[in-house]
Amino acid sequence: MGNDTLTRTENFRSWFMDKLLLGMSWPEYSRNLITPFNIAAMLILSIGIPVIALRFIHGLAAVTHASDEYPWGLILGWGLFGGVPLSATGFVMATAYYIFGFKRYKPLVRLGVLTGFMGYFFAVVYLLTDIGRPWRIYYPMIVGFGTASVLFLVAWHVATYLTVQFLEFSPAILEWLKSRRVRKWATMITIAMTIAGIILSTLHQSALGALFLLAPGKLHPLWYSSYIPVFFLSSSIYAALAMVIVVSTLAARFLRKATDDTFLGSLDKLTIGLGKGTCVGIYVYFALKVIGIAHDNNWALLGTPYGEWFLVEMLGFVLLPALVLTYGVKKESTGIVRFGAFYAVLGILVNRINVSIVAFNWNLPHHLSHIVPPWQEVVIVLTLVTIHILIFRWILNRMPVLREHPDYKESH
Repeated sequence: MGNDTLTRTENFRSWFMDKLLLGMSWPEYSRNLITPFNIAAMLILSIGIPVIALRFIHGLAAVTHASDEYPWGLILGWGLFGGVPLSATGFVMATAYYIFGFKRYKPLVRLGVLTGFMGYFFAVVYLLTDIGRPWRIYYPMIVGFGTASVLFLVAWHVATYLTVQFLEFSPAILEWLKSRRVRKWATMITIAMTIAGIILSTLHQSALGALFLLAPGKLHPLWYSSYIPVFFLSSSIYAALAMVIVVSTLAARFLRKATDDTFLGSLDKLTIGLGKGTCVGIYVYFALKVIGIAHDNNWALLGTPYGEWFLVEMLGFVLLPALVLTYGVKKESTGIVRFGAFYAVLGILVNRINVSIVAFNWNLPHHLSHIVPPWQEVVIVLTLVTIHILIFRWILNRMPVLREHPDYKESH
């Protein structure tokens, strides 16, 4: 009996180390870790982690310009308001594949779900970093603001949707662990989880915009609108499609060993298809924004300094990426489509930072000095982005996301 236990323990240890080290020995794995990116990442973490510790020890004022007048800085402008629309990849790709039957996008579904799950998880991390009291994360859901609060809605939906996306991604984890029986049950609930994801994601994407309905006198009229929840939802859809193009492009370029021929062979064609969807989404969003200006009769504000910056956003970071994508799709050029997708993602970040920082309390004195974040806040964001990439890469290298597991091909 003792020998059997020892054998099982040794087998488990061998299996675990094989999973952890990708089948390499410790010396081989250690040598593979010495890359320019990993060296740069360690330098960033060696500076950034102490700065994050400084934030928790001495408070938010030690690392950011945020105040009662300016509640959101780069941490939330980038990580929460910018990160959440880019994390709609899970709900968009799962809906396209499982509900609408776009089966050709199968190689990108798990990548979309994982991108969404990681994005939402780190949105919570950014939020906890800004709040500074992680142990009170449940307050908006249970203790806090009441069922009529938008924050109550957002908190519950994000927490629930994180669970839903984890369950959607769980078949990949179970295939990695070779747990065939549990995986069978996980795949059976995929459709239900997808439907739940549609409900939850559409509501909280728009609810983030609804937060600004509470500040009609604070947000500049060109960005404030009674339709801002619709703007946030519609922009998240095209942001998700563009983000899938971005992530799949980077994965094919830098994680080629983690892919298979099915992923690489179909990627160019799928990129063109996603580019078409992104084009349609951007044009719809652009039309809605024009309707918003007309509805509120804010045409005269376009001639003001803030109006000029609004035009830069709308023409330079919304319409221009759409035109680039349209040209790329028309010419069937994956390179141009990918450039347009990167450009569209940048446009989403510009919009969310404009709404949460640049155009918020725009009429207060010294507003422009608040827009430029202190270096400590930049370092915190850069550190969390680096940790996000490292964990994301770790998962992609080990789990069947960019490739099919050979033992489960017949069940996919």
